[in-house]
Amino acid sequence: MSRALLIGPALLLGATAAHAQIGGQSVFSSLNLPPTAKLAGVGGVSVSVRDNDPGMLFANPALLNADMDGRLALSYGGYLGGIKQSTAAYVRNSEKLGRWGFGLSYLSYGDFDMYDPAGNPMGQFSVNDYHLNISNAQTYGNFTMGATARFAVAGIAGEHSMALLTDVGSVFKHPEKDFTVGLAVKNLGYQIKPFPGSDREPLPLDVQIGTTIKPEHMPVRFSITAHHLQQFDIVYLDTLQRRNQSLDGNAKAPKKTIGDQIARHFVIGGELMLGKSLNLRVAYNHLRRRELRLDNTSGGAGLSFGAMLRLGAYQFEYTRALYHGSGGANYITLARNVHEMFGKKN
Repeated sequence: MSRALLIGPALLLGATAAHAQIGGQSVFSSLNLPPTAKLAGVGGVSVSVRDNDPGMLFANPALLNADMDGRLALSYGGYLGGIKQSTAAYVRNSEKLGRWGFGLSYLSYGDFDMYDPAGNPMGQFSVNDYHLNISNAQTYGNFTMGATARFAVAGIAGEHSMALLTDVGSVFKHPEKDFTVGLAVKNLGYQIKPFPGSDREPLPLDVQIGTTIKPEHMPVRFSITAHHLQQFDIVYLDTLQRRNQSLDGNAKAPKKTIGDQIARHFVIGGELMLGKSLNLRVAYNHLRRRELRLDNTSGGAGLSFGAMLRLGAYQFEYTRALYHGSGGANYITLARNVHEMFGKKN
């Protein structure tokens, strides 16, 4: 047990010391997208929301728990421009080797027209990403330690890039209160095969910590998560862009503020729990809002709204996440316990 408890802190220290970049400066940036309706509904980032949704293994492998055993979740996300994401997640418990989670995510960017150097059409080509995940979690008292091995493939017009990655995480669950604290180091790895003619590039490393609490006798649950802790300044400013004018009429370039730099690291969310069969969710992601808003309006960027409805053995999740003034993304998840369907034990 002592060796397992040392894995998380050791990797966290190594990840914190590593140089990381965000904002389109890493490959496999699709790993930052929430692949399920539940994860999108809590703001796209969460390491501490612990319930029966097997899709939360994509958020933190240490979130695997007994309520997920035997459950299969199928998710679909539709983005702007015809980009589509399909995801499957399944969890099974073993007596000797801990709890296992399996996830597969496929992201299609659609088909694009292809031309030769003279401008003559040459048909179409497709662009897509695949992420295969195998997770394992072990529980020691109030602590759960987990790890995910991930194989990622990106394809463009028949050419492929590949990477091997890992997530490591831990979750503390209070023995009496509905209170959890989670920690995860995500997307540690190596690009084993870059695209032809390209050099190896950094992967989207992300160190996250968060907490979730449900006050006693209140039908609400609150979460707050801090992300990209390995890099304080995650603000990108376009120095060629001028938004405001000074009193003398000269244009002023946007400037960074400490408050904005701190706020971009946080995602907050809340769930209204109307019994066991209906939950309503709302969340706010400040980084998404600041990066995707327009000059004259935010269009609600950074906000997400969702709901969970349980009908018999089936659980439906829906989320509307606002990304830009021109629209947002819709996520749908359908889950149920497949072991119960076939009369098997977990």
